Amino acid sequence: MTAIANQRSSIFRASTWAGIAVVLTVGITSTNSTQPDATINTPKPAAASAPVSSAPAKPVHHWYQFGKASWYGQDFQGHPTASGESFNMFDMTCAHKSLPLGSLVRVTNLRNRKTVVLRVNDRGPVADDRIIDLSYAAANSLGVNGIAKVRLELIQDVARLTWPQIEEK
Repeated sequence: MTAIANQRSSIFRASTWAGIAVVLTVGITSTNSTQPDATINTPKPAAASAPVSSAPAKPVHHWYQFGKASWYGQDFQGHPTASGESFNMFDMTCAHKSLPLGSLVRVTNLRNRKTVVLRVNDRGPVADDRIIDLSYAAANSLGVNGIAKVRLELIQDVARLTWPQIEEK
């Protein structure tokens, strides 16, 4: 390698580790926050005054799992999944052995740090040494060609978008 290439490589490594440190620090501080949620300035009812508890807030525990991921595609296209829907290799879905069907998980490829959010719609993987089977589209988005080491993170609170109800007259 040339001197310039060595310098670029070391700068890249240093900036990568600095970025990881920042992400971990932000993640740790945001999950252990004791600050109250922001509230809208609305008058409180005078009659209802609840006793203030000085007990510390319970820590938030996040479910996560590390392991190997594989993917499945063309051979299962159109076959029924455990959720009853037809498997579509181009949907952002996955198969997990124990998470409830319909759960959303954030999957991160530990080699390249690419991340996607997937919906669990099937059971699997069949291989005992794997924790998740990805659809072809999910594997492609993560850069998984065969088997990859991944981190799964359950997304528990998801905003539900609803359209306002229009009353007909």
